[in-house]
Amino acid sequence: MARPRSEDKENAILEAATRVICTHGLSAPTAMIAKEAGVSNGSLFAYFEKKVDLLNRLYVDLKAEMAAAALDGIPTESDIRTQVFHMWSNVIRWATDCPEKRRTLAHLSVSDDVTPESREKALGEIAGVAELVERARQNGPMRDLPLDFVAALMTALADATIDDMIRNPANADRHCAAAFDGFWRMIA
Repeated sequence: MARPRSEDKENAILEAATRVICTHGLSAPTAMIAKEAGVSNGSLFAYFEKKVDLLNRLYVDLKAEMAAAALDGIPTESDIRTQVFHMWSNVIRWATDCPEKRRTLAHLSVSDDVTPESREKALGEIAGVAELVERARQNGPMRDLPLDFVAALMTALADATIDDMIRNPANADRHCAAAFDGFWRMIA
């Protein structure tokens, strides 16, 4: 009879995978992830049948965590610019506070191992963020462009901003606000 699965053990595997993938990339062996999690390689496969299953789960979980952070405390009674700036600041804060998660998500985002089904599920997780961006651009110059293109531009600008804030923390708040102003002028 199989042992019952432990949520703590599953979370330990996901957290270890985040750390290992961040430093060693997607080719890191599952044995390294298992060791980092404090479980046997066999135990890892009791939770995730194949490495690709682990990668897909981690991708969706990280997207969901980032989206939850982005939407945390959105001032719904405020105008759309204030709401989008709050979301922008939250995403930037999540990425600077969780650099391992950000880097792992970047690896996973370009991986062929992440399935279309997982990408679709992740889109569902970030639907609230997409809805805010959609509302912000409805009368702007990018209103007729595909949302995924606008999101890619936003991500590129956010990544440049995050990198700058990490290198130059004394000006982090000013550069975060300036980058948002540029993004806002671009879409609204």
